Amino acid sequence: MSLLRLDGVTKCFGGLTAVNNFSTELAPGELCALIGPNGSGKTTIFNLITGIYTPTAGRITFNGTDITGKRPDIIASLGVARTFQNIRLFNGLDVLGNVLVGHHLRLRSDPFSAILRAPNYAREEKEMRQEAMELLGALSLDHLAHEDATSLPYGQQRKLEIARALATRPRLLLLDEPAAGMNPGESEELMRFILHILDAFDLTIFLIEHQMRVVMGICPRIIAIDHGETIAEGPPEAIQNNPRVIEAYLGVGEYA
Repeated sequence: MSLLRLDGVTKCFGGLTAVNNFSTELAPGELCALIGPNGSGKTTIFNLITGIYTPTAGRITFNGTDITGKRPDIIASLGVARTFQNIRLFNGLDVLGNVLVGHHLRLRSDPFSAILRAPNYAREEKEMRQEAMELLGALSLDHLAHEDATSLPYGQQRKLEIARALATRPRLLLLDEPAAGMNPGESEELMRFILHILDAFDLTIFLIEHQMRVVMGICPRIIAIDHGETIAEGPPEAIQNNPRVIEAYLGVGEYA
């Protein structure tokens, strides 16, 4: 059974159709990339999966549950986490504090227990801090636990954002342009990092990325879209030689 399934998903904004009859499915443990030129609808698809947008038509199923139009917090609690094109760390919090924000999705204590510092909340908070440190250790970020998050080098900030998403204990992780702004060395390190978490955390990963060496280097399956529609799907070799993909990125004619 597929972990994620999109059936005929369409999203319109007024007279603009951003995503048109998009269908795909991801199997558990899969690493799949979604590519396309700017404005092709990639992030809109992620926003539909995570509940930021409600589809105009179609159905989205996660782990057998219909999540079409459900609130983002409900979808996150079911096991879907994401990162964003622009890094969104919490200013004023250290690395550990940012990861603890992710852990709060699984908090069982009620708000009154937290305000009153009740024993049950104190125990749970201690457990969360321990789990957060273990997560940072598994990602080789524990030595940065008390560093200001926004003062970290760019590549480390990207890793921290992924760590915060992993703190929610997802089954599906959506990565929106994780290599954006990275130099070749940072991109290589990110590729190894993604492959590590895919296996170590038993994840399914759906990846948007413009750096083709990252996509072609780690993703066994690639979906290419243009104007909100699928134009090609398959392994890297087939995608990079597909005429419709080349046309979408480079255009046609003597100036292409």
